[in-house]
Amino acid sequence: MVEPNNPPRKAPKAVLDKWRRVRSFALGLPGAVEEFPWGESVAKVNRKVFVFLGVEDGSWPLAVTVKLRDEEAHAHALTCPGAEPAGYGLGKAGWVRVPLEEQGAPDAELLCDWVEESYRVIATKKWVAELDARH
Repeated sequence: MVEPNNPPRKAPKAVLDKWRRVRSFALGLPGAVEEFPWGESVAKVNRKVFVFLGVEDGSWPLAVTVKLRDEEAHAHALTCPGAEPAGYGLGKAGWVRVPLEEQGAPDAELLCDWVEESYRVIATKKWVAELDARH
């Protein structure tokens, strides 16, 4: 909870814009819905989270957490400044938390690629087929 005397700091506009672009991309995927468990934004498909988006109110640094099974993408994500295996044991299953405010953070296009990979890991074949039909 944010104390009244300590208002949340705001992320730079460019970082917020990147976060909003990634969020919009995630929610545009077939069957995707946004929910707010634990007070943070997540995108789900089949009632399962495929990306943790955090909060945009400045109470916590902006980051995107995705599940990457592709070894090359997973390794690449972990080389991003401040990136780390996700907490709560999720890192063991391939989840990576990528901060957006670090110098050298990935651009929105790469983040969207990782969101799509994470989606493909979680989504049913039907939803993946619908996504493939869009391309």
